[in-house]
Amino acid sequence: MPVAAGTPDLPAHARVTIIGAGIAGCSVAYHLGELGWSDVVVIDQGPLFETGGSTSHAPGLVFVVNFSQAMTRFAHYTAELFDRLRLNGAPVWNGVGGLEVAWTPQRLVDLKRKVSAGRAWGVETHLLGADEARARLPLLSERIHGAMYTPADGVGEPHAAAAAMAGLAAGRGVRFFGSTRVTGIDVAGGRVRTVRTDRGSIDTEIVVCAAGIWGPLVGRMAGVALPVLPLRHQYAVTEPLPALAGEESRVGFPILRHQDRAMYFRQEGEGFVIGSYDHEPMVVEPEDILSHDEASVMPSMAQWSPSAFRTAMVAAGELLPALRGAALGRKVNGMFLFTPDAMPVLGESPQVRGFWAAEAVWITHAGGVGRAVAEWIAEGQPSIDLWSCDIARFQPHQLTPSYVRERGAQQYREVYDIVHPQQQMRTPRQLRLLPYHERLEALGAHFVESAGWERPQWYAANRVLLGGSTGHGLRRHGWSARHWSPIIGAEHRAVRERVGLFDLTPFAKLEVSGVGATALLQKLCANQIDRPVGSIVYTAMLTPAGGIKCDLTVTRLAEDRFMIVTGGATSGHDRAWIERHVPEDGSVRVEDGSGGRCCIGLWGPHARELLRRLTGEDVSDGAFPYLTARPLSLAEVPALAARISYVGELGWELYAPIEFGRRLWDLLWHAGEDLGVVAAGLGAFDSMRLEKGYRLWGADIHTEHNPYEAGLGFAVKLRKGDFIGRDALRRTRSAGITRRLRCLTLDDASVALLGNEPVLIDGDVSGYVTSANYGYSVGRSIAYGYLPADCAELGARVQVESFGERHAATVTAEPLWDPAGERMRA
Repeated sequence: MPVAAGTPDLPAHARVTIIGAGIAGCSVAYHLGELGWSDVVVIDQGPLFETGGSTSHAPGLVFVVNFSQAMTRFAHYTAELFDRLRLNGAPVWNGVGGLEVAWTPQRLVDLKRKVSAGRAWGVETHLLGADEARARLPLLSERIHGAMYTPADGVGEPHAAAAAMAGLAAGRGVRFFGSTRVTGIDVAGGRVRTVRTDRGSIDTEIVVCAAGIWGPLVGRMAGVALPVLPLRHQYAVTEPLPALAGEESRVGFPILRHQDRAMYFRQEGEGFVIGSYDHEPMVVEPEDILSHDEASVMPSMAQWSPSAFRTAMVAAGELLPALRGAALGRKVNGMFLFTPDAMPVLGESPQVRGFWAAEAVWITHAGGVGRAVAEWIAEGQPSIDLWSCDIARFQPHQLTPSYVRERGAQQYREVYDIVHPQQQMRTPRQLRLLPYHERLEALGAHFVESAGWERPQWYAANRVLLGGSTGHGLRRHGWSARHWSPIIGAEHRAVRERVGLFDLTPFAKLEVSGVGATALLQKLCANQIDRPVGSIVYTAMLTPAGGIKCDLTVTRLAEDRFMIVTGGATSGHDRAWIERHVPEDGSVRVEDGSGGRCCIGLWGPHARELLRRLTGEDVSDGAFPYLTARPLSLAEVPALAARISYVGELGWELYAPIEFGRRLWDLLWHAGEDLGVVAAGLGAFDSMRLEKGYRLWGADIHTEHNPYEAGLGFAVKLRKGDFIGRDALRRTRSAGITRRLRCLTLDDASVALLGNEPVLIDGDVSGYVTSANYGYSVGRSIAYGYLPADCAELGARVQVESFGERHAATVTAEPLWDPAGERMRA
């Protein structure tokens, strides 16, 4: 081994202590070394690079393409990294390519979408016919409908890859210690201080938990709940097969996925590795996992379940007839982690500073994850946006053991399912209910879940608005028709023409107060925050590199008190960023008031008339201008009215104590009946915001985009004084903008996109769709995407690829609806 088993004594201090010397821990250590960090210690409870955690038994398959851009980038980099690594001169990677076969017509359609996703993320992918697929793997059945082929796929040897990275890290000063069991983590003043082990203690500034299946136990030592679930998973290796006689020295067949039967395969000499998810999840409690001292092999390896593998062998023989009746040799029943949303858990804990997670990391993504976490630690921000993997994305209820178990197990069941982007989890549900939930149920709300809240997508009661129409000229088919209703268009039109009520209670409401509140927000925000009491400011918070970290509004409630409104799902993420910069002198307090206030959006041409019926105060434009807020009494309900609109119509966000929520809904509903008020859902909300060109954080904008290329330069005030990211924005302006977010309208208005489709210029992929929807008021199919600045002129022609077909589109001036903003300011 390139790394010694350790010295007799642990160091008394390390800048970074990594717990776990599996593939994730070694990758973080290697990349920290690459960035010049040498005061790093890696400890593991077992002998280094021997049998132990998930790395010890992982099958090593790297399928690069994922519908998640972040996961695809992780995997693509991992394949490139493994291809460069050597252990004692021997490669650790076999780049044989990968096939994902379609056993059903439905899977073939899904693979068409996946091929486009790969192209959107910059990965070479091909849709093959059945004969083309068999030409690459002649053992395949005649029954397949086709396959996706990705040349970048392959097999990594997990132990060798980990040891190779450790050896390179050791050459840069990183120290590794095996047979060292962590017994505790000391936390003081909200920060990690010491890692205690059975061989001594290490004072440390940063702890990286890369302990894999033991991660939940390590997290508890620091008071951090890690939402990861250990599950058993079985695979086996066949005895030598006659069809592969003489192939032992040449492993040349592509790796293979049979997702219609939840299976994967790879050649191993004259045999095949067969893995199956086609059984009920086998949950393992972290406390029951044996330590290395208690088990000489992977703890659950002896618990092989023949019954769980029986159906897998039948399906294997159907897909690969050469496997029919094959005898099984080595059988593995190992463990790995699943999370409530099937994404890794990465980043610094919002609760305990200095405690970092690199958990739920599979071999497929380990190289990319290690690089991203190392960049995050060393440079303050990774080079790619990691919101979808950030530990701060979880709400408190999502950290409960019951939730993690239920959702994690369901992710295992669905790991290879065909999943629509808008498909909803069924359990657990009914967790966070709106104060007027019963009113929405009575209107036939079609609920979706967001951050635990039950939110209406559309209302069955509004079907009457359609009359004889099927959606105002729009007909959807296939994938685009799933989880959609023509009622969405009817609600959209009704709000534009009359007035609508939108549920906004799940918005996060953070209160920042204290004598230092103004100074803090001036430092964090790109826009000018120091404005008169009652002002509402739309702004971004930026990373030091100028990327958009948060996208929100700030309302000044008093000289030293502000309300920040942001997305409900991003509340933990945004709050963590704010609190990370709060001064230690006690001059600023940050409190989450989300659970105490409801919010209803009142928007449309008749919004002012409806509001007047409930208050005696002057709500004219002169007395209550756009982008201002003030207290209002709506009948007997005390409210804060904020004149702002995310749908591009006159109106207000109405905030009230949550116990008044149902009464507020009833007052608005009854006062607006003769005005034609409708309840409108998230479907209309999204289509209306896209007609107005409003950006959605996490899709149209995130840390990889700066305000200028995103078209948000109007919300940047470089002259207001210093703020995080200002220097980077100045450099960006001097160097010039190389890409721009552009509005695209499709020539064929009946084409409905789902998002993440590749955008082509002169036949080459030049970007991807960040958001898409149909504009019911403008009668066009709309998409947004970043294009090279020199190809983004108005009127430029592009193509968008969807399910293998290319659709012509035009770069169009935005916003499409009410370009001058006159309706909002009426």
